[in-house]
Amino acid sequence: MSAVPLISLTAPVGPEGAPLVVLGPSLGTSTILWDDVVPLLADDYRVAAWDLPGHGAGPVAREAFSVADLADAVAAAVPDETFFYAGVSLGGATGLELSLRHGERLRAAAIVASGARLGDPDAWVERAAQARAQSTSSLIIASAQRWFAPDSIARRPDLTGRLLHALQDADDDSYARCCEALAAYDVRPALSRITVPVLAAWGAFDAVAPEVKAVEIAEGVRDGRTVRIDDAGHLPPAEQPEAVAALLRSFFASASRKDA
Repeated sequence: MSAVPLISLTAPVGPEGAPLVVLGPSLGTSTILWDDVVPLLADDYRVAAWDLPGHGAGPVAREAFSVADLADAVAAAVPDETFFYAGVSLGGATGLELSLRHGERLRAAAIVASGARLGDPDAWVERAAQARAQSTSSLIIASAQRWFAPDSIARRPDLTGRLLHALQDADDDSYARCCEALAAYDVRPALSRITVPVLAAWGAFDAVAPEVKAVEIAEGVRDGRTVRIDDAGHLPPAEQPEAVAALLRSFFASASRKDA
């Protein structure tokens, strides 16, 4: 049994009346992931970001939830208007569920370093058990290896360090519940029902969600395209904020022209 979890959404930054962009996190991170991208979008968009349950400002999860439940929570947290969406990994999976469940609200969805299915269910269950037994601190070394391209930590030590602290500070049980949501997540059979424009982006060094995952999304939805983000691993907004902001600007502008 699952329930719509509580998330937190930042107040939008940007010009009043501008189109709304909502940014979603990767597992173990927080809105910090998007810190360097937000100013690059906020000239032309109102930009808000959300935190997973038990991460950042997100309330601790008290019950099990699914990725679809996260999508419902995001839709409920956003004011009653259409919006652009971009999310990383679990935040990207939430974007696909948003596209399926609340497509009438979405103008376009950028799915970054993610997939229609992510990882092996048994591995997610094992990681959930580790988080509960040994805390998220036990995951830091492996996560750093998964998250970043070879030179990202040296190139951006402050932000990458803050992200690893966010993982350490995440609520252990809430993190575990996110893992269990990913264990059950698989929207591959439903991709053909997604009608909103979708951009599937992957980091060149990402072993978690490599190119094949992005291609599967883009070929499965009705209006999809792919793009590679060079010199990035699993967290492109932190590793290559300028490149991510540029591709989002281009993609959202293209989707806006289709709306016109």
